[in-house]
Amino acid sequence: MIKLDMHIHTSYSPDSLLPIDDLLRICDRKGIDCVAVTDHDTAEGALKLHELAPSKIIVGEEIHTTSGEITGLFLKESIQPWLSPIETVERIKEQGGLVYLPHPFDSMRAAVLETEALDEIWEKIDIVEVFNSRNVFPWSNSKASHFAAEKGILSGAGSDAHTLYEVGRAYVVIEPFDSAADFLSKLARAEIRGRKTPVVFNLINKVYKIMRGIG
Repeated sequence: MIKLDMHIHTSYSPDSLLPIDDLLRICDRKGIDCVAVTDHDTAEGALKLHELAPSKIIVGEEIHTTSGEITGLFLKESIQPWLSPIETVERIKEQGGLVYLPHPFDSMRAAVLETEALDEIWEKIDIVEVFNSRNVFPWSNSKASHFAAEKGILSGAGSDAHTLYEVGRAYVVIEPFDSAADFLSKLARAEIRGRKTPVVFNLINKVYKIMRGIG
């Protein structure tokens, strides 16, 4: 069994303080065997790390759409942001990737996928993030878990790390896998584990974004 953190942001995300060159080292130190690197609107950092350690990195991207964020996993290249949700999903599927819905019910985030968009694409979602360490309120994760169970969608978990400290605060314990399809089949038997990240890290992130002039 391996530990997989399904939601990590490196310095390729404009709001992340996590140096990309330190990620593999910190994963080894924390006993995290694999991570999905899901930088905002680019897969370039993930592709770079995947070349160095293909067994430890899932290439992902957290993509801004016209109605909120959708994550693609097992990507081969970056996907253009600010397309419609359905077009974004289609672009992910065209690459043989998986559609991962990040922090779907966190009311504190401006980029959560809008309800109307979720109603439109839910049948095409492969995985719902049912534990995100950065969610401020516990019911956000609970509501995501109930949604996944109600719709019969597989569950995932990620730290949503933007700093080295946060890596591995949420993960799935899963059998080793060798492809997107194999991953999905084994995720059905995986175990979700997670701890909430202290709110101070959300505040640090907010200050950093203000300093960098990010909306």
